[in-house]
Amino acid sequence: MGTVGDGFDNSVAEAFFSGLQRELLDQHTWANRDQLAAAMFDWIETWYNPRRRHSYNQGLSPIDYETANAA
Repeated sequence: MGTVGDGFDNSVAEAFFSGLQRELLDQHTWANRDQLAAAMFDWIETWYNPRRRHSYNQGLSPIDYETANAA
C-alpha cells in the first residue's frame, strides 16, 4: 500500500470498478436495484472471477491457468 495521495493507494479497487463501469454499468440500464444487484453478481461470478485474463497468469484466465498447471 502507498501513502495518502499516492497513485498506488487504491489501484486494485480502481481497476476492478473501472472494468465494472466500462463492461457492465455503461452498457445497460435496470428498472430497479434488485435487477442491478443481480447483474453485478452475475458479472462478478460468471466473468470477472473465473474468466478474466491476467498478466500474472501468463495471459490466461484463472480457470485456464489452473487447468494447465494442475499436474
